[in-house]
Amino acid sequence: MPTKQTDKPVDKKTRSKKQSADQEKELTQQRENEKSTDKSTRKEQKKKQKLEKRQNKKPRRRIFPIWARIIVVLIVCAAALAAGLMVGYGIIGEGNPSDALEKETWQHIIDIVVKRE
Repeated sequence: MPTKQTDKPVDKKTRSKKQSADQEKELTQQRENEKSTDKSTRKEQKKKQKLEKRQNKKPRRRIFPIWARIIVVLIVCAAALAAGLMVGYGIIGEGNPSDALEKETWQHIIDIVVKRE
């Protein structure tokens, strides 16, 4: 009597499809696990990277030192003030521009403001 076979022979194509499906499931599970661990360790990784950057950072050699920059800025400010005084006194005030830098001119201005004679 013929009996019904429960174990059917599986051809190679269906076997490979099942294996590839199983492999895909395993890969997706591994990726999900990696993502969850990445989120918790991401901050730690960033901290490590910052520390490495600080340690590997070369000291900066300035061609024009900061103290020299400050002196240059102060000199430029003083020159701008003198130029502004000369323009204001000479051109706008219709006086001699070099008189704006004399001490007697400023003493006269202070006397006018304080009302001394």
